[in-house]
Amino acid sequence: MQVEEAKKQIESLRESLDENSKRYYVYDNPAISDYEYDSKMNELKKLEKEFPELITANSPTQRVGGAVLAGFTTVVHEVKMESLQDVFSLSEVKDFARRVENAIGSSAVEYVVEHKIDGLSVSLEYEDGQFTRGSTRGDGNVGEDVTTNLRTIKSIPLFIKNAPHFLEVRGEVYISKKEFEKINELRELSELPLFANPRNMAAGSLRQLDSKITAERNLSIFVFNIQRMSENEPPTHAEGLSMLQRFGFPTVNGSLVLDNIDAVCAEIQQIADKRGELPYDIDGAVVKVNNLAYRNLLGSTSKFPKWAVAYKFPAEQKESTIVDIYVQVGRTGTLTPNALIEPVRLAGSTVSRATLHNIDNIRDKDIRIGDHVIVQKAGDIIPEIVSVVKEKRTGEEREFFMPEVCPECGAKVVREEGEAATKCTGTNCPAQIQRNIIHFCSRDAMDIEGLGPAIIQKFLDEGIIKKVSDIYRIEKDDIVHLEKLGDKSAQNLVNAIARSKENSLDRLIYGLGIRFIGVKAGKILAAHFGDMDKLMEADMDTLCSIHEIGGKMAQSAVEYFSIEQNRELIEDLKNAGVNMKAAETVISDQRFSGQTFVITGTLPTYKRNEAAQIIEDFGGKVAGSVSKKTNYVLAGEEAGSKLTKAEELGIQVIDEAEFQKMIES
Repeated sequence: MQVEEAKKQIESLRESLDENSKRYYVYDNPAISDYEYDSKMNELKKLEKEFPELITANSPTQRVGGAVLAGFTTVVHEVKMESLQDVFSLSEVKDFARRVENAIGSSAVEYVVEHKIDGLSVSLEYEDGQFTRGSTRGDGNVGEDVTTNLRTIKSIPLFIKNAPHFLEVRGEVYISKKEFEKINELRELSELPLFANPRNMAAGSLRQLDSKITAERNLSIFVFNIQRMSENEPPTHAEGLSMLQRFGFPTVNGSLVLDNIDAVCAEIQQIADKRGELPYDIDGAVVKVNNLAYRNLLGSTSKFPKWAVAYKFPAEQKESTIVDIYVQVGRTGTLTPNALIEPVRLAGSTVSRATLHNIDNIRDKDIRIGDHVIVQKAGDIIPEIVSVVKEKRTGEEREFFMPEVCPECGAKVVREEGEAATKCTGTNCPAQIQRNIIHFCSRDAMDIEGLGPAIIQKFLDEGIIKKVSDIYRIEKDDIVHLEKLGDKSAQNLVNAIARSKENSLDRLIYGLGIRFIGVKAGKILAAHFGDMDKLMEADMDTLCSIHEIGGKMAQSAVEYFSIEQNRELIEDLKNAGVNMKAAETVISDQRFSGQTFVITGTLPTYKRNEAAQIIEDFGGKVAGSVSKKTNYVLAGEEAGSKLTKAEELGIQVIDEAEFQKMIES
C-alpha cells in the first residue's frame, strides 16, 4: 500500500472512530456495536504501525496513555479559574438573586441552574481545533499540566471541527458511580486501600504520573464554561453551552434557563430529590446569571464571582431502627459488621442496610441491636450509622459481639494487635476463595500462566473449581467449551497447571497465603525445613530460632497450620502430586558467601526480587535493613533512609553497574 492510500484510509478511520466515540461517550447514542468499533480501532492501529510517520497526537489510538512523568509542570491560568461561593439554604439563594438584581437595576434577570458535579475542575485549551494543553485548577491562578492524562478521557475531543483559532473551556472530571464501585471491588481484591468517594478517585486518577493508570480508571468529563475564545463569543451562557455541544463536548446535565428566583429554588429542590438516581455524584446545584454582559458588570470579589453561587446539599439523614446486626466476610477475609435496619428512603433510594465498619466503631458509638439510630449516606454512596438516639432506649436493646469463628466457613477469626479489622484464617473460605486462588496462581507463587483473575472467576461461576486444590483436577474437557478458551488455550492451561506441580517448595509456602509470610520468608522456611511436613509440625520456639523469622511470622505460621481445613488443603495438594520438598541446591559459585546485601531504591533494569535472587544464587544474603553487619548497599533512584544510614556507617554503596561487574567477573 502506498503512503497516500494509507493516509486516506487512516483519516477515514479516525473520522469514523471519533464520530462513534462522540455518539457513545457524549450523546449516549451508539450507532455501531462494540465489536465494529474495536475492529476499526485494530485496523487503524495496524495501519499506523505500518506507517508510523502518519501517527498524529489527535489519533484515537493515542488515548491509551503510557508516558511516565517525573512530575507535573505548572500552568499559569490566563483567566482565573474561580471557585464559587457556597450557600446552604434556599433563603441564601434568594439573597444572592436580590444582590444581582439590585446591582443590575432590573428584576428581568435570567438564571441557569446546573448540577454541581463532585469532581476535579480542569481547563482544556485548543488551537485551530487541536487539543494542545489541559491543566488542573490548582489555586485558581496556577495549576498543573495534566495534558497526557486528559488525553486518555474518551469524552474529551482531541480535535474540533469548525473551531475558532483559540478556545479554552472549563470542565469537571469525574468518575461514574458504576466505575467507582467496580474499581473499589478490584482494589479490595488486591488488598489495596479503598477510595472514600468518587471525587477522591477522580482527583487521584487525574494526577497519576503514569498515564496508563489514568486510562484504566475510565474517567469522564462535563464541560460547563467557555473561559476564552478568539472570536464569535456567544452573548449568553446557555448559547455557549449549545456551542460547546456542537463542538462535541459533553456539557453538564440539568442546565435550565429560568427567569425568576422562585423557579430556580423549585428546580434546586427537584435536583435534590432525584440526585440518587443519577449515574454520577453531585453535591449540589449551581445557579449562574445567564447574560455574559451582566456577568462583566457584576464582576468578582477577591475570592468568588458575584454572578454565581453553589447551593450545597446537606447530607440527608433519617431515623431508623436496627433490627439486627450481621457479619459479612469480604474477599480479603475481613469480617465487616452490618446493620439490618427498618427500610428508609435516603438520597434517592430505599436503604435497609448500613455498614458499621468494625467492632471499634460499634463500641465508640455504643450501637446496640434494637436502637433507634440516625442514618446517612457517606459520600452519598454508602449508608452508615451516624449516631444513636439514646433517649429512645427501652432497655430491650442488645449488645453485639463479633463471632469467634467465620460465619462462612467456621474457621477461627483473628484480630491482630493494633488493627481494626477482624479476619478469617480459613484458606477455603467461600467468601475469599477467589482472592486466595488468584494469589496461589500468581507469578511469585505457583506461577500458573494463563490462570488469571478473569479465568478464575469464570471457573468459580461454572462450578469447575470450589477451592484451591481443585485447580489440579482440571482436565481439558472441563474447560474447552468455555468462551475465549478453545482447544489450544485449554491445553496450554492444563499444561501450565501440570508444570506448576514441580515448583520449588518456597513457591508453595508463599502461595498458601499465610499472613506475614512473603516471598523471602517462604525461601527461608523452605531452606530450613526442606519438607512441608516438618514445617507444619514446627512450634513457636523452633520458628523463632530461624534467622529473619520474627515472632509475628512464627505465630501466624503456627496458627495457620493448626487449622484443620488448611491441613486438609495441603493433604489435597500432596495427593494431587504437588511437590512438598525443597530441592537440594548446590551453589557452585560462592563469590558472595558470608556477605550481606541491602537493596534500596529503584534499579534501572533489575527488579529488587531479581537482584536478590542473583545474590542468593551466589551464596550471599539479602537483609531488609542496614546494620554494621551489612557489606554492600545496592542503591537505585530514590534510595532514601537506607542509603543515608549506609553512608553514616561507612558501608560500601554500589549502583547497578558496579553490581553487574561483580556478577560478571
